[in-house]
Amino acid sequence: MLYISDNLKYLRSKRGLSQQEAADGMKMPCDRYKKYEYGKNVPPAETLVIISRFYHISIDLLLTIDLRKISVDNLVKLDDNRIVLPIAVDAKGNNFIEIIPHKARAGYLTGYADPEFIESLQQISLPFLGRGKFRAFPVGGDSMPPHNDQTFVIGRYVENLSEVRKGKTYILITQSEGITYKRLSATNEDSFVVSPDNIIYTPYEIKLSDIMEIWEYVAHIGRDDSKPEGPADLNVMNMFLELKKEIGTIKSKRI
Repeated sequence: MLYISDNLKYLRSKRGLSQQEAADGMKMPCDRYKKYEYGKNVPPAETLVIISRFYHISIDLLLTIDLRKISVDNLVKLDDNRIVLPIAVDAKGNNFIEIIPHKARAGYLTGYADPEFIESLQQISLPFLGRGKFRAFPVGGDSMPPHNDQTFVIGRYVENLSEVRKGKTYILITQSEGITYKRLSATNEDSFVVSPDNIIYTPYEIKLSDIMEIWEYVAHIGRDDSKPEGPADLNVMNMFLELKKEIGTIKSKRI
């Protein structure tokens, strides 16, 4: 759901502006501005930039957060007029980690930008993680051993794609898959190639346009009920890894 229409009305009234005054301030025809405020049209990218700079609110917040539910004056102000939601901390100043339980996994896509949904989540604090915005997500399936269905992986929020590095693991929030935890194999101009650590699964591509959030893996919490690996288990795993390398070498020679 986009909140741009309601946010335009709210921000304008907060400044005590008329529609004409708001339109003049953004140097656009009033009739066009009214269509955005009434929800008849959605502002294009270049207009969103103008609105963002006029109100000193990030485009992400303008589109995805109902600003009537939060205190705009308490938002965190960054360089280049960027404003983000504040990070909750405990009495010692340590960042809280919001935990997405299994029962809330399916609803995360619709609630990840809703302050009330986030505030309803349980929180813990792990001071050793350092600075950043952290969230814990449930792991499902067997694609990323040794993590199992009892595990929660903790991710640090990634604000910029330039921070993403090949070989690291990430929790990706996508419109098509929801919450997925994979290793980044390659980056393309408009997509990521991700790989499960379980070698029986194959790498696949995720379009950047499909990605809603990126969280870099930093730690995990859970109980490991699996049998400890013995020498035989390690030998079998090494055999599969060597076989995979040989197949990759054969393919590259054919190309």
